[in-house]
Amino acid sequence: SIPKMLGLEGSEIHQSNMGWSPVYVQDNLGVMSIGFMLPNQDDAVVWRGPRKNGLIKQFLKDVHWGSLDYLIVDTPPGTSDEHISLTEYLKTTSVDGALLVTTPQEVAVADVRKEINFCKKVGIKCLGVVENMSGLEVPVNTMRFFDKDAGVDMTDTVLANLQATMPGISLLAQTQVFHASGGGGKQLAKATGVKFLGRVPLDPSLARCAEEGRSAFDKDLGKEGEGVAARVVHCRPALQKIVDRLLKNIEGKGAAGDATDASAPTEDS
Repeated sequence: SIPKMLGLEGSEIHQSNMGWSPVYVQDNLGVMSIGFMLPNQDDAVVWRGPRKNGLIKQFLKDVHWGSLDYLIVDTPPGTSDEHISLTEYLKTTSVDGALLVTTPQEVAVADVRKEINFCKKVGIKCLGVVENMSGLEVPVNTMRFFDKDAGVDMTDTVLANLQATMPGISLLAQTQVFHASGGGGKQLAKATGVKFLGRVPLDPSLARCAEEGRSAFDKDLGKEGEGVAARVVHCRPALQKIVDRLLKNIEGKGAAGDATDASAPTEDS
């Protein structure tokens, strides 16, 4: 899915005397993905552990990454062979740490709790926990409203009444999709002594960016009519705060155990 999300579908890996060359999104962002190596983008990767681990090693050793500020490895959920292999291959490189991402419900939190324990056992610093899909946020004017009993579309009536009651106000609707029975990512971070970096809501505009291979931080978003950014990416401030806090934590400037919430709107934004 990485090639699609970064707008790189159809790109190919090239080799030189320096090794494999990454596929570049921009001059400062190179990418390697098994998706570039499949003859058909719909093909499944049916590989056992040793072959997967061999490719991970190749991506680390045989790719000419050049001078890097950061090397980010996106891993699958859980604590599988891939995580063990990465730990072994990178043990001499002074890894900055792992960023843990969960969703609010306890089923997901339980898995991430195991990942935190895994990091502690192998000596990898936990840079922070992010709660993804933390509620749903959509502009009210993009919603459809129906009479619950009759099933009649009441959208025009509702929007007209809202505009008449609150003219000029842009409303954003927010609701919780997943029940955080155990307190979600914030409680997980507190219980494990890991920094909580913030929450990212379900934002349809962010999903559209990924579908169309665009960055949520693209300055041209919103200038293309009905394209990807006819709507504002409302979770952009939350994402930016998380990035800023993550960088401070990597640089050693983040306060341990700081559980400030990066989502909006909340009481501790």
